[in-house]
Amino acid sequence: MIPSDTSKTLHSWKRISLVEESVTLPNGKNIQHTTIVHPGATVILPITQDGHIILINQFRPSLKKWLLELPAGTIENAEEIEECARRELEEETGYSAKQMISLGQVTPLAGFCDEIQYLFVAKDLDKTCRYECDDDEVIEVITLTIEELEQKIIRGEVSDAKTIACLSKAKLCGYL
Repeated sequence: MIPSDTSKTLHSWKRISLVEESVTLPNGKNIQHTTIVHPGATVILPITQDGHIILINQFRPSLKKWLLELPAGTIENAEEIEECARRELEEETGYSAKQMISLGQVTPLAGFCDEIQYLFVAKDLDKTCRYECDDDEVIEVITLTIEELEQKIIRGEVSDAKTIACLSKAKLCGYL
């Protein structure tokens, strides 16, 4: 979101801001709308040579619980989208990918946030051991078969929307 003359930043944290602005709707009505302004993020589906999926079990302080999810992360200043995907994969799992395939994008919270999540499949993985969590991250790396992951989704043990969306898109595109 590009700030306008009518926008007001209510709060900022890291690379995220809460912005209020006057918006004219397609029907001509003017409203005040508050948006979480987000630089975007990448979501990576790492597939091992034997077809297993690398996930992370991450403690999420906002929910006060662990979530089993795909590696993902926020795009940093002036960082290219694929560069972010490669960095996040390595930081969160200790793996790098020779092949990074774009699956397009999803808009996870369009009602109040402008974040776009860019989806990738990572293949031809190498273990680098450059596992570097951020200060606010507690992560365990887990490997599952596609069938095990799908069963966890069915049973509600995986509820992370970006993980389900990326897995679904990869299956629909024929990567799984």
